[in-house]
Amino acid sequence: MANTFSIAMCTYNGARHLSEQLDSISTQSRLPDELVICDDASTDDTRAILTDFAASAPFPVHLHFNERNLGSTKNFECAIRQCTGDMIALCDQDDVWLPEKLSALETKFASVPSVGLIFSDAEVIDESARSAGYTLWEKLSIRNAELRSLRSQRAVDALLQGSTVTGATMAFRGRFKELVLPIPNDLPVIHDAWIALLVAAVSQVFPFATPLIRYRQHSAQQVGAKERVEAEAGVIEAMQRKTSYTEMIQVGAEARQRLADYSGVYESVDAISGLDARLQHLRARASLPEGRLGRVRLVAAELLSRRYHLYSNGFRSAVKDLLF
Repeated sequence: MANTFSIAMCTYNGARHLSEQLDSISTQSRLPDELVICDDASTDDTRAILTDFAASAPFPVHLHFNERNLGSTKNFECAIRQCTGDMIALCDQDDVWLPEKLSALETKFASVPSVGLIFSDAEVIDESARSAGYTLWEKLSIRNAELRSLRSQRAVDALLQGSTVTGATMAFRGRFKELVLPIPNDLPVIHDAWIALLVAAVSQVFPFATPLIRYRQHSAQQVGAKERVEAEAGVIEAMQRKTSYTEMIQVGAEARQRLADYSGVYESVDAISGLDARLQHLRARASLPEGRLGRVRLVAAELLSRRYHLYSNGFRSAVKDLLF
């Protein structure tokens, strides 16, 4: 039986670039089996564009118009919830998909059954669809070491520490839908980070190095490439401060609880055990006293347990915690 592919798309006042994105979906070499679109109470021509497209699209289009604005994360939750496919690709309103995107994703999912989530690089374009001359991964300085971590059993660690899995390029297996939904309120991360973290805990993540979309950077979008760089740099800088651990602990604890809730559905025992150890390490680092002498016992305990090596940067992190 052939696998089915759903697209979960969110829109909000996206009339300017929406038709170009819809056209790129309708000209995929492998058409989707359904396109689910949730519009977040747009006030421009977005709804009219969607209605016209749905009437003539070469595949089923399911439209949902929110009566009030939910925000990006909850709107994506709405769209994902309505998808029925074996695979679900997330879609932003103002990008352009390259023709082989769905075909490439389907081939990878079919060839590696253990892969639960794929994300790709993207060609960055400006408001007029002119190439910026670099890819998203280049702009975000995503290095091979980080990609190797995401492909390995350390993917959860990398994701907790702020590795970038861009939702606009993401697809995951539909069987994980009940694991990732609902997305908790008040998380310090958006939907893409939450989905990637949970799916990585119970399956493999595959970074697809070939750009599969053209990622539009412009002033009206929620998170552009330039802004993503600044945000990512802020996360890395914040990780050097104790306040950042609060956010990582919050996300990790929420993920741990969700995995426990579904331990009878997914093979999550090892993931829960791993998250417990990670959270213990984060809480230890977050609780270091101000005085250097007072830190010695906690740092020594984390070194002896090898948690510095497993979940941080080894002796480098330990020395940093002792001195700064």
